[in-house]
Formats: sequence, structure tokens, C-alpha cells
Amino acid sequence: MEFQSCVKILNEWDIVAVRQLGRNVAKELHFGIVDQARITTAISELARNIFLYAGQGQVCIEKDFKDGKTGLKIIAKDNGPGIQDIRKVMEDGFSTSGGLGAGLPGVKRLMDEFDIDSKLNEGTTVITTKWLR
Repeated sequence: MEFQSCVKILNEWDIVAVRQLGRNVAKELHFGIVDQARITTAISELARNIFLYAGQGQVCIEKDFKDGKTGLKIIAKDNGPGIQDIRKVMEDGFSTSGGLGAGLPGVKRLMDEFDIDSKLNEGTTVITTKWLR
């Protein structure tokens, strides 16, 4: 891990800030325009989930170098109520906020690796990575 930068998510402006950070790091790593859009969309969804469901948390952007590959890792962490049924929230179309329900399943589709861990009354951590092709 050569670089990691985190943004605390306390309000909607923080979502904008972490999106911009992610886009800048994706550009530095030479991701194409389409992958930059995928990465910033994933960051937006994760940050928005923290804001809506946990109230606050943080999103960290990390440069990842493994097995000769270059990647961008997003770590979204909160100490919110946790997710009762992860399998349910990973279903397309499931939404508790009245949104499109593209949230976490959408993030999983946009990125190359996706891992979620959630404990009731302790919080949720999502770690997802996009690899440079």
C-alpha cells in the first residue's frame, strides 16, 4: 500500500469530495474514462449509503499493487446499524430508501473485486477493487 487517503462522510459535500478524490487517483493510475466513471459511480453509491443509512463513516481510496497489477481500492466503513440481511441487499432492485436498488449490486458489477462485512449494531465495511486492464 503506497497511498491511502480517506474522507469522512458527514454530509452530501463529502460525497462530492470523495468522488473527486477517487477520480483523481484513477486518472493518476491511468484508468480510461469509462473505468474512471465506473469507479466514481461506485464511490458515490458507497458514500451515499453511509450518509443515508449510517449517518457517518469514511471512504478511503487506496492505490493497490499486487502480482504486477495496478488497482484502485475503495474501503467504505461505518459504525451504523449494520445490514440485517446481506443476501437481500445484494439482490437487484432491492431498496430500503426508495431508490433504484442499484446500490451494492451495482457497485459489485462496476468493480472487479467486492467484499462486504456487516455486523448488527456495529457497522458495515465494503472493500472493492478495480484493476487496470
